[in-house]
Amino acid sequence: MTLSDGDLAAHLADQAGRILLQVRASGMFSGKSLGKAGDQTANQFLVHALREQRMEDGLLSEEEKDNAARLGKERVWIVDPVDGTREYGEERTDWAVHVAMAVNGAPVLGAVALPGLDVVLRSDQPGEVPPAPEVLRMVVSRTRPAPEATGVAEKIGAELVPMGSAGAKAMAILRGEADIYLHSGGQYEWDSCAPAAVALGWGLHASRIDGSPLVYNQTDVYMPDLLICRQEHAEMVLAQVRALS
Repeated sequence: MTLSDGDLAAHLADQAGRILLQVRASGMFSGKSLGKAGDQTANQFLVHALREQRMEDGLLSEEEKDNAARLGKERVWIVDPVDGTREYGEERTDWAVHVAMAVNGAPVLGAVALPGLDVVLRSDQPGEVPPAPEVLRMVVSRTRPAPEATGVAEKIGAELVPMGSAGAKAMAILRGEADIYLHSGGQYEWDSCAPAAVALGWGLHASRIDGSPLVYNQTDVYMPDLLICRQEHAEMVLAQVRALS
């Protein structure tokens, strides 16, 4: 099977999502063991498939031991087999599978599957983002909303929308369910690469919360903050972040 990079990313995200649903439906696991089984099973599929289909490219996965060889590659696949393990285990829909490719550090290609909704959103097949409502909606963590996010929301009069995974939050903007995703509580490259790539492909703004570009395939894969929103809201949000600091 010969697939374009975009088709490969979307196919892998979709198939990994289906595998995860089967693992959960098997009834063999519960609680933390379900999350672990799902993560490991989906990771094995993604890692083996990428090494088979794109053996010359680098690879970074949350569930795989890091290999410094990726640092010498221009093209690096960055995957998160289950983004939102808690939500996956609780049989919610706000979890995701991330498959992305960074080229020279830039998030140029991505697919985010929302298996609970049977949806895959792709950077290379953008749709039209619904217009923003009068009162903006900011997605925040269900369990620990970032102080910067709640502070900015208060300043701009935005409604807070609690949600699970990073991928689900970012895709909520594309789907017209939210308008701003501001995160400052700490993430890793696999948490944001695919959502950022898809958001950028759909014409949205995606950056660090100081406005600087998102750069991937770094030695240190910690990426503490992220802003995804419509282009027309970016400077307003960034200005409010600066005012809070």
